[in-house]
Amino acid sequence: MSNILKRILSFQIFNFKINYSKLNPRNITWIGIKKFIKFLASLIILLAAILIIYTFWFSGSSSTNDDIAENTSGEQEKTCNVSGIELHGELVTYFVTGNSNNDSNVNNDQSSSQNIVGAIQQAEKDEKIKAILLEIDSYGGSPVAAEEVMKAMKGATKPTVALVRTAAVSAAYWSATGANIIFASAISDVGGIGVTNSYLDNSKKNIQDGLTFNSLSTGIFKDTGNLNKPLTEAERKLIMRDSYIILDKFINSVAANRKIEVNKVKILADGSTLLGEAALKNGLIDRIGGLQEIKNYLKEKTGEDMDVCW
Repeated sequence: MSNILKRILSFQIFNFKINYSKLNPRNITWIGIKKFIKFLASLIILLAAILIIYTFWFSGSSSTNDDIAENTSGEQEKTCNVSGIELHGELVTYFVTGNSNNDSNVNNDQSSSQNIVGAIQQAEKDEKIKAILLEIDSYGGSPVAAEEVMKAMKGATKPTVALVRTAAVSAAYWSATGANIIFASAISDVGGIGVTNSYLDNSKKNIQDGLTFNSLSTGIFKDTGNLNKPLTEAERKLIMRDSYIILDKFINSVAANRKIEVNKVKILADGSTLLGEAALKNGLIDRIGGLQEIKNYLKEKTGEDMDVCW
């Protein structure tokens, strides 16, 4: 073992050989101690220098990689010039969550006009964004939400395009009419101009189950639409009155936005949908096509290649 230690300590990298006779405590002098301390200090300085160089080298390399990543990200941001906004599932005015700090309770098959309108306004402020694309795959929802999205699209100063995927029906179609141009597949469901307030009446089942509904309202219409009581004729007339008011607004909005005669829209407003080809013939959409056709259209409008960011 002692022979191995001697070989290690006398290795030529240290450029010296140890005189082991001097390791005898009797032979140790103050001058020898000072030399040893000086040697030890030089060794510590050398190791510290190596550590500093090592740290600087690798941190510099990491910084360079970060810079490259940032530059790449910046290049991607520069090429993104179309704001893609999704209207998928049921259209509502806002999301209902159990916890405002946790979106886990949000229905994934819903879109809110609050978020969509906010995204449109943000796209309007962003100088890099040259156009707004509203992708629709929805069978409807709230008429109020539809009107809000339609007005936001119509009020945008940048080119706006609506792309119908599987469907743009009822409130979703109303939203689409605010766009400058509507694209759809030849087999997309389009239209569904109409209003429904239908619901399931549980009152007969409740009687069979021995349940009694006790009306304690201050007005004759206060319980209108309650699932646990029969609908009266007066209540039915009230609901239908409001439904026709909404329908009239829907029809006139479509006629104005699509530049179709009101009477023609009234004929189409039977609640039914049209496939893309028929919708095109009746003026409900402008072109048959998908995302690529939209990119080609926007390139013609702006003179730039289009890259959509969702």
